[in-house]
Amino acid sequence: MKGMTLIVKKTTQLIAGMVFMYGIYIIVHGHLTPGGGFAGGVVIAGSFILLILAFGSDFLNLVKEESGSTLYENLAILVVLFLAVSGLLFGTRVFFLNWFPKGTVGQLVSAGMLPLYNIFVGIEVAASILTIFLALIIFKEEISE
Repeated sequence: MKGMTLIVKKTTQLIAGMVFMYGIYIIVHGHLTPGGGFAGGVVIAGSFILLILAFGSDFLNLVKEESGSTLYENLAILVVLFLAVSGLLFGTRVFFLNWFPKGTVGQLVSAGMLPLYNIFVGIEVAASILTIFLALIIFKEEISE
């Protein structure tokens, strides 16, 4: 897949970073405002998809076996699972126990383990959506050849 025009590429370079930062904002503030890991992960994946659409898949040197995004996906799932089981490990026998100290209500660090869950769920969602998109691009390029 070839890239788009120079205007689209330059506009994408300006916008993709802001979209990525907005996705991080949604993830980090997910316990205070509507949003969180899933919504922020979708926005982050959208920034990468925007770059791929503007610059083309030739820019990424895509091959049949893309393992980078699935590696992040698997690691994020393992961390979320470890955080969920950590409550069981501390002798409380509660799955998904929020055992981190909680701060002042309304502050950024005020929800114990919830921000960590949001961060790793956001990484997992972004990686899985990006993996699906890359699989569709690779499949389309194999059909057209």
